Amino acid sequence: MALEDAAKEVDGAFTREGLKGLSFEAAFGGALSFLRRRYSKDLTGVDLAITGIPFDSATTNRPGTRLGPRAIREASVLQVNDPPYGWDVNPMVDLAMIDYGDLALDYGLVSQVPAQIEGHIAGILAAGAGVLTLGGDHSISHPVIRAHEAVHGPLSLIQFDAHSDTWPDDNYDRIDHGTMFYKAVKQGLVVPDRSVQVGIRTVNEDPLGVHIIDAPEAHASTASDVAARIKSIVGDHSVYLSFDIDALDPAFAPGTGTPVSGGLSSAQALAILRALAGINVVGMDVVEVSPPFDTTGATAIAGAHVAMELLCLWATAKKARDGLGG
Repeated sequence: MALEDAAKEVDGAFTREGLKGLSFEAAFGGALSFLRRRYSKDLTGVDLAITGIPFDSATTNRPGTRLGPRAIREASVLQVNDPPYGWDVNPMVDLAMIDYGDLALDYGLVSQVPAQIEGHIAGILAAGAGVLTLGGDHSISHPVIRAHEAVHGPLSLIQFDAHSDTWPDDNYDRIDHGTMFYKAVKQGLVVPDRSVQVGIRTVNEDPLGVHIIDAPEAHASTASDVAARIKSIVGDHSVYLSFDIDALDPAFAPGTGTPVSGGLSSAQALAILRALAGINVVGMDVVEVSPPFDTTGATAIAGAHVAMELLCLWATAKKARDGLGG
């Protein structure tokens, strides 16, 4: 980091000229964007767009995740000066990335939101860019997955979560952050026998055939062993990776709607994600960060770091798809 750069860089969200490179703007000032990427609606030449879905009307306990995208963006500025630790890729340098901003939605017309989300994501994918989605409650994953399935076909799901979110709900007009993967399986968007949930620690009698690595099993295993089992399940299929921040124990991520004790540590989750390098990830999200219950900012920081790991996974997969090696 050059001190002269830190002294002159400001508001990179609007003033940065290129779509690649580190940023040395002071973390305590300036206009916020995810990883100080340029705010833009122009997808020309963009490898990956980061977008927020500020929606939490499907929560069953504590609200506030509509403020999650903003908080994750703020926390992300702590990572922009250096390459991501433990990786041989650097998304900030290797990928042409933009912050595409948030979906505009009418909070008073909740029933219309899923279709708006699907259209929003589909528009980005149609331009040839990948997407990292910041939630928002976990219900947003269903329309996001619908948009990805339309491009890539039925997906393998890797879901980090305290809850399976496959509880029965055959009323497809309902919007609920605990039933969206039930609907995704029933609609054929997700293939259960090549999907896996990690960190589960709540009871659901029927997992619909999705493999489960629950929290006790994860604690009794090494991160490498957990990742190896995940890889054996998803193979080389197209993967959608959804990370509910409540996969982490409340000691590490208290700012979420339905916290459950006994979860993964931040270090454990990051180690598993790093060991997943090589999976064919085509879509991803980080959801359920609720700033009103995140008094120290630890949850948003964890969310931003998870998001960086997902970007590294996506960048590695892109290199493989482009025939450039791991």
